[in-house]
Amino acid sequence: MLSFEDPRWNRLKAGYRTPIDLRPLLQRLESGRHPKATWHELWQELYHQGDVGEGSFVAVPHLVRIHRLRGVPDWNTYAVVAAIELARGKRRNPEVPGWSRKAYDKALRELADIGLQELPRASDNETVRSILAILAIVHGARTYGRVLVEFTEDEVLELEQQAFGSSNGAG
Repeated sequence: MLSFEDPRWNRLKAGYRTPIDLRPLLQRLESGRHPKATWHELWQELYHQGDVGEGSFVAVPHLVRIHRLRGVPDWNTYAVVAAIELARGKRRNPEVPGWSRKAYDKALRELADIGLQELPRASDNETVRSILAILAIVHGARTYGRVLVEFTEDEVLELEQQAFGSSNGAG
């Protein structure tokens, strides 16, 4: 995991593909100050309209560490990490830098393990979907992970109706 003292933070690019020092946002998330606003900014910086950068990948181990420390099921962590992973190497997005690959892969596995523990405590569909997405991605079912992250339940129900005709709502 890249130390907050490492000068490379200043040169890393994220979703906007311009250099940004993500440390202040990560530190604000860790402090618990203004979590909703902080998550909004993190989403914008780490994953902007499908674009990610090396900084997005380097932030993942810190996001997982902070999530573990907070001890609260939060859909944001699962969903943003899933979105970053699904964007990796797609379109013009880079791969994880070699020097951070080990920490990144470990963070993905750790988040899936945390998700298994938190799933029974998840109190809303968004959290459940986001946890399931990470579990699917980490265990090789990337297409199912993508559906869980990118489609709302209403959109999936619409696809189901198109594929299988009218439904009485029982699943």
